[in-house]
Amino acid sequence: MAKCNLCFRHCNISEGSYGFCEVRTCKDGKVIADNYGKLTSIALDPIEKKPLNRFYPGSMILSVGSYGCNLRCPFCQNYHISWGDEVASFKRKATYVSPAELTRIAEEQTINGNIGVAFTYNEPLISYEYVLDTAKLLKEKGLKTVLVSNGMADVETVRKLFGYIDAMNIDLKGFTDHYYEDVLLGNRKMVMEFIKEAVKHCHVELTTLVIPNENDSDEEMDELSSWIASLDKNIPLHISRFFPRFHMTDKEATPVDTIYHLKSKAEKHLTYVYTGNC
Repeated sequence: MAKCNLCFRHCNISEGSYGFCEVRTCKDGKVIADNYGKLTSIALDPIEKKPLNRFYPGSMILSVGSYGCNLRCPFCQNYHISWGDEVASFKRKATYVSPAELTRIAEEQTINGNIGVAFTYNEPLISYEYVLDTAKLLKEKGLKTVLVSNGMADVETVRKLFGYIDAMNIDLKGFTDHYYEDVLLGNRKMVMEFIKEAVKHCHVELTTLVIPNENDSDEEMDELSSWIASLDKNIPLHISRFFPRFHMTDKEATPVDTIYHLKSKAEKHLTYVYTGNC
């Protein structure tokens, strides 16, 4: 049995078993990422789709995903590779791509405007070792590494990453412990600590998906945006509209007016506030 220190759960994993994320496993008494290099998705996307609006705007980035996640968002957009029933199937279909091969593909795609690699779609931090190994090679080639993440990782465990990541979009999904713990099965304080460290090292933009009657109050947006401003008022915040999906189909889509109203609240504290899915 080995203890995983990636996130707040500190899973004790027996040999051959998996932690909560269904990715980190115990092999020969050590915790490793079972999905290291195993890709389920690859696409050349506009950088704004990550979303990153203030990091090399107008460029493209090679976006890759694997499988697994250490949250359980009931509205997950990529549930088929994150924690839905289909994950087992995608595990079998995943294709191994070494850090060197991924770097070669990224370099090839510079002819199409590619600036690097974005680790996205599922939660990349649960296989941070692969991200780190690839990021080192990308840096040697003058290419960028982008992380699109829920930010729920122990800063000390993934500290080596910070020296190689050029930009992150991190989900700050809400600003109450109730929402994080009871709805997402996560830990808000760990995410906040990760964000506080990330902004010291690279370009950071944040995203909040607004869900009716969950995290859509004026008070919560005021507290959330005020906290971001306490780090740096120039950190961009993306406020996105929710649509019913996966296990959360009992709610209506977030009214567009709500998104623009909350944008105006956030703008009292922050310089750059963007709306999404509107």
